[in-house]
Amino acid sequence: MNVINNIRQLRSWGTINKGTRCAFVPTMGALHEGHAALIRAARETVGQSGNVVVSIFVNPLQFGPEEDFAKYPRSLIEDLGLCRDNGADMIFAPKADDLYPADRSIQLFETSLSKVLCGASRPGHFDGVCTIVAKLFNLIQPDDAFFGKKDYQQLAIIRRLVRDLDFNVVLHGIDTMREEDGLAMSSRNRYLSPEERAQAPALRKALVAARDAWKTGERDPAALQKLITTHLQQHAPLGRIDYVSAVDAATLQPVSATSELVVIALAVHFGAARLIDNIELK
Repeated sequence: MNVINNIRQLRSWGTINKGTRCAFVPTMGALHEGHAALIRAARETVGQSGNVVVSIFVNPLQFGPEEDFAKYPRSLIEDLGLCRDNGADMIFAPKADDLYPADRSIQLFETSLSKVLCGASRPGHFDGVCTIVAKLFNLIQPDDAFFGKKDYQQLAIIRRLVRDLDFNVVLHGIDTMREEDGLAMSSRNRYLSPEERAQAPALRKALVAARDAWKTGERDPAALQKLITTHLQQHAPLGRIDYVSAVDAATLQPVSATSELVVIALAVHFGAARLIDNIELK
């Protein structure tokens, strides 16, 4: 497994491997079994003859001034072991100075899908996501790219990025990996206190309860959102709800009669941790 730290080395690697199918898994490190599942899916897609590339980069552009950029967990040695054990061929782990020159003056902006859900309380976050993903797509030139469905809004925005900017890459959305009690795996779970960790599985249970109500005929988004909110208030009193929303899976707008796939997404603060989760209704 190759570990590359700068753009010059990356371009040399790309020249050597030109013509070989490439699958890409972008990450911010602090890897867990959810990331491992993405790497394994990438390997399965390209087979043993293809290349699986993983980027490890904590992107400063997607953190707000009051967010946890400085404290975001970094565990490169452990991350490299996980990547190797799950079939990665190359790791791209650049420094911020290499990707963002001090006098940079161009950035991407998303003007629609980023205004709701997480984007409503994290202005500029998805502009930073679009900018780094576009840069990585340009540098790595993957045939396939893999993202987890846990951050459903991010996946929807990157799909729009690929469509609107005509990137020649196939996106794969991979189902959320979960702990045994249902909590979505996340690098930020390590911020939870024991008491908060005990209550955090209520997020998944509330979403499942809403899906069960949907299956029995409930179609009122307000009723589904209230069901979830009530469940969280009862079973996760340490949590502070940021949002609970039922949206169209493609546009992220409030559901309508024409919505083919509905997603209920939520975000809840537990102390220093902000946890997100979602469930598809179909």
